[in-house]
Amino acid sequence: MHAFDVLGDPVRRRILELLADGEQTSGAVTATIRAEFGITQPAVSQHLRVLRDNGFATVRPDGARRLYAVDDTALREVDEWLAPFRRFWTPHLAAMATEVARGKRLRRLAAPSQHSGASDD
Repeated sequence: MHAFDVLGDPVRRRILELLADGEQTSGAVTATIRAEFGITQPAVSQHLRVLRDNGFATVRPDGARRLYAVDDTALREVDEWLAPFRRFWTPHLAAMATEVARGKRLRRLAAPSQHSGASDD
């Protein structure tokens, strides 16, 4: 399965978001995904398997539990594939960052000084 086929599914993307916060048990992942998407436990397990089989997640046993984590192997491949396209959004993001910084600076300069010590009495 191609990496973008794997990432094209919103359930798998959400699972990766959950795992990006750190290792999680299959039960915790399943509970969140079932609540958000209304799918069965076997369906969640299938999505986890697709992520594992395609290099997006790892699993390790911990007693009776199975702990899942992000495997960055496939994500690095996606990142490499995206490299030639970054030129389309990088300048826009840089310009946006400049505008955000400019707005913060203007708000800071426009705010009344709290350290002037002057009194209107």
